[in-house]
Amino acid sequence: MFFVYIIEATESKRYYIGQTENLEERIKRHNKGRNLSTRAYIPWRLKWWKQYESRSEAIKIERKLKGIKKRAGLEKFVSENGFSGCGAVG
Repeated sequence: MFFVYIIEATESKRYYIGQTENLEERIKRHNKGRNLSTRAYIPWRLKWWKQYESRSEAIKIERKLKGIKKRAGLEKFVSENGFSGCGAVG
């Protein structure tokens, strides 16, 4: 199983979108500064995620999410497409 996830920087409120096979370990890597593009905004918290059968499916959705440039559009997409989440939309 593969996950598409959205994390949020707790201070700057920035979002980061990714996909992984091991969600828990991936979030730990983000918070340990092992990802160059998220290192500057530590700490991160998991905001939304959705599980997929294949990596190709996950990559397809990840690309779609990354193509949504406005925060409101991204939040609308996750609420309408069955993402699980820790935070309220809006």
